[in-house]
Amino acid sequence: QVHLVESGGGLMQAGGSLRLSCVASGRTLSSYNMGWFRQAPGKEREFLAAISRFGGNTYYADSVKGRFTISRDNAKNTVYLQTNSLKPEDTAVYYCASDAASTIVRNPEAYDYWGQGTQVTVSS
Repeated sequence: QVHLVESGGGLMQAGGSLRLSCVASGRTLSSYNMGWFRQAPGKEREFLAAISRFGGNTYYADSVKGRFTISRDNAKNTVYLQTNSLKPEDTAVYYCASDAASTIVRNPEAYDYWGQGTQVTVSS
């Protein structure tokens, strides 16, 4: 089992940047592909980005491609999501999740463990 804790959210003006962190404990992070998702009020959970176990492959949703960057530091058991050029529509609770499967998927139902989320609010 792996325990995930996100941090780094906050209130930001449009155009700003935030770096979200997700620290894992319980098992070594390199055992998992990792993903970032978000959920806004009244909306379904949305895939944002995913990264393979050792960082060799990354995948992004079209809505954030070119603005968000996922990375990981397995030595620190931490995954990051750098969010740039933030827009009001990026306002949501952001979650990281782990997936022990051999291939990276975008479906949140495939992910095994989730953090509690961190709120990102972008004002216009």
